[in-house]
Amino acid sequence: MAISQGPVGVAMASHSTPVHPEKTSSIVSENNIQTTPTELPDKERYIVVSPYIEQQHLLDLTTLDPENQILALALSQLTCLREDYATAPYRDTFNWDQIIEHVRALARKRNYTWKETSFFVVAFRSQVFESTVENYADLGELDKAAHAEATASGGFLKYWFGTPNEERRNLATCIWRSPEDAKKGGTGPAHRKAAGATRSLYSFWHIDRHRLTIRDNVESWDLTEWN
Repeated sequence: MAISQGPVGVAMASHSTPVHPEKTSSIVSENNIQTTPTELPDKERYIVVSPYIEQQHLLDLTTLDPENQILALALSQLTCLREDYATAPYRDTFNWDQIIEHVRALARKRNYTWKETSFFVVAFRSQVFESTVENYADLGELDKAAHAEATASGGFLKYWFGTPNEERRNLATCIWRSPEDAKKGGTGPAHRKAAGATRSLYSFWHIDRHRLTIRDNVESWDLTEWN
């Protein structure tokens, strides 16, 4: 059974727990974005960074510095490469090489000198109860409200989630400007409500934290554990 909602609220509210579902995001516009964030025209200001496309779920590029803005745009191309993403190694699951190439191309297009920057990446692995599958709309509403709340808090660059496999296992991932942003994004009432539902929805959940580092001039990159 296909499931199309994710657990961003549960995971961020606990800041040390769960996951869920699948979709990639698309970009609203990145045409000729060569200015500083505060100079962006309205039609290029907001991008889709999750399966949710309503205004309150869009990322405002004017709130970001150039490095975060460029990565957010590049992440519109994030693609899952494996059918076993629920259990596969995280680094092998997505098209990171292509994302970095896109970062390099966008920096070149802007004539911008990229400075080394690290980003906070969270991978949520989970397994839901059978009863959760039967009542998944409830989790979807919790997730959507939590995502809007996290987006409003700032620094939430990307949200992706898959579809549970036959064993009801899944992967979801969030990419943030910093762990401080992630923590702030998980403190609102929607996240508290989602976290409160965790034990009744999930039979298993685990969170891995990673550091995505893109070095000066986008000459190299690495994805390591966040220590």
